[in-house]
Amino acid sequence: MAQEKRFDEDTPLYTISTVAKMLGVSVHTLRLYEHEGLVMPFKKESSHRLYSDTDIERLNCIRKAITKQKFSIPAIKTIYSLIPCWEIVHCTKEDRTKCDFFNSHGSPCWTFKHSNNYCTGRTCRNCDVYKHYAYCDKIKDAIKTKE
Repeated sequence: MAQEKRFDEDTPLYTISTVAKMLGVSVHTLRLYEHEGLVMPFKKESSHRLYSDTDIERLNCIRKAITKQKFSIPAIKTIYSLIPCWEIVHCTKEDRTKCDFFNSHGSPCWTFKHSNNYCTGRTCRNCDVYKHYAYCDKIKDAIKTKE
């Protein structure tokens, strides 16, 4: 009996055209979201994009923010920039002083080129900050102040 191959929610499975049809948006819109740093699809060596179930959840969250809550793309980027990634990945104080993201605002941490800090050489798409905060409810939990 052949063994069934199992995929997790982060496995890139869907082409950009399939995701566009699933979400009722254009391929151009998905590329815009990627260009703006809202989503990071997996890119094959051929540069073809593949999306996971987690990516689709992130895109659903983005679409809801834009269509129902009337958020702009810069507003969504600002919200993502409020996620305290340094607490999630446990950066040292020294790493934070060298981190361009920690010392700025307006874009998510995964849009920065990381050098000379904890994230140097790491793949942002595989980071807990990027993967875990694809879900709208998790974002609010992340930016709540600790009591």
